[in-house]
Amino acid sequence: MPKMKSVKGAVKRFSVKKSGKVKRGTAFRSHILTKQDAKTRRKQNTPKYLTSTDAANVKAMIA
Repeated sequence: MPKMKSVKGAVKRFSVKKSGKVKRGTAFRSHILTKQDAKTRRKQNTPKYLTSTDAANVKAMIA
């Protein structure tokens, strides 16, 4: 049987950490950040992780 191909869109958007958590990006981070409150921009800098149910699906797409 051939191997399953990775979903390239998922590979570009997510990364699996050593702990097994799946790291994700933050929405509304690309441009025109001057409209956002400083508190919002600061919160968007913190790392974000997927929930366990979503992480299982993404790991299957990446592997």
